[in-house]
Amino acid sequence: MPSRPTRAIVLVLDSVGVGELPDAAAYGDAGSDTLGHIAREVGLRVPTLRRLGLGKVAAIGGEPPAVPEGAFGKMAEASPGKDSVTGHWELAGLVLDRPFPVFPAGFPSEVMAEFERRIGRGTLGNKAASGTEIIDELGPEHLRTGRPIVYTSADSVFQITAHEEVIPLQELYRMCETAYKIVVDGLGLGRVIARPFVGTPGAFRRTANRRDFAMPPRDRTVLDLLSDAGWPVVAIGKVEDLFAGRGITSAVHTRSDDDGMDRVMAALGEVERGLVFANLVDFDQHYGHRNDTAGYAANLERFDARLAALLPRLGPRDLLLITADHGNDPTTPSTDHSREHVPVLVAGAAVARGANLGRRETFADVGQTLAELFGVGPLPRGTSFLRDALGG
Repeated sequence: MPSRPTRAIVLVLDSVGVGELPDAAAYGDAGSDTLGHIAREVGLRVPTLRRLGLGKVAAIGGEPPAVPEGAFGKMAEASPGKDSVTGHWELAGLVLDRPFPVFPAGFPSEVMAEFERRIGRGTLGNKAASGTEIIDELGPEHLRTGRPIVYTSADSVFQITAHEEVIPLQELYRMCETAYKIVVDGLGLGRVIARPFVGTPGAFRRTANRRDFAMPPRDRTVLDLLSDAGWPVVAIGKVEDLFAGRGITSAVHTRSDDDGMDRVMAALGEVERGLVFANLVDFDQHYGHRNDTAGYAANLERFDARLAALLPRLGPRDLLLITADHGNDPTTPSTDHSREHVPVLVAGAAVARGANLGRRETFADVGQTLAELFGVGPLPRGTSFLRDALGG
């Protein structure tokens, strides 16, 4: 019998949903199916994910293996909302009872007036918009005036974008900290995001210097339980930001999904036990929000190749979980997140091949599974699937 795992690697493929939730229509997302629609429109060559059982829970075409190499299932989101903070918190065991506030018509005039007073300059925008489109629309005026561009989306976010040569990064981050005090501390907004860009009109591009300033979790998560018990908790990508550093023992930010996978591979050589928790944001940031179906498919295929190289690196006491935090169907008119199920694939020497984890009622089942694995639970919400994944 393989040894019980003592190290878990959780990879969150940001926005890789597998089909609408029953309440999707209430969010304007009826019919959304990120993976299914990508596969239908452009096809998907993801042999490694297929071997692990993705085809059992996602409509990606082709005949799935009769007995996948991993355990497989899909999860519903119990919390209201469809943003990254809510999704990641729920993955860590914290289910919200109320959504974060949203401002689809822009932020109140008194909020913007106070923000402008504190930063000492006016702003542009203040509306819900696609991040790339608003840069194209208001970037030239920003270059002329030096005013930062503020925008939001269907999520609970206050986003500030500025050209790095007009507003240096550290000044942009200070603006975000100022906004945080007003809209997160003051209004209960989920997060403030710095969205720097470079380039010239007609050729603007966002950089990898994004920073998320998120509200701390409203209650303890499995990350807190693990770190308090002395287990290492390594955050890769924007995970540290989404948890406001809570329960994390070390963290590294990433420039791309390839960089993120490089960091995961490095962590396997540096951290012998505990949790490695990574977010791969390019699926969402570069492709979902831009409705770039072909680009999204290509990124999935790049990830699949990296996964093929990762699997042989897993040791006998490793447990790998692959999941997502929401959807973002690039084939729909919307450029916002979509309210979808997410996959959960589990791999490792101790995993029972072909174990069907079924449809889980909450993302918190991941947190509860980790709590049981490391002996730090139970959490208030979620049902562990550890025994099912390990075959009893």
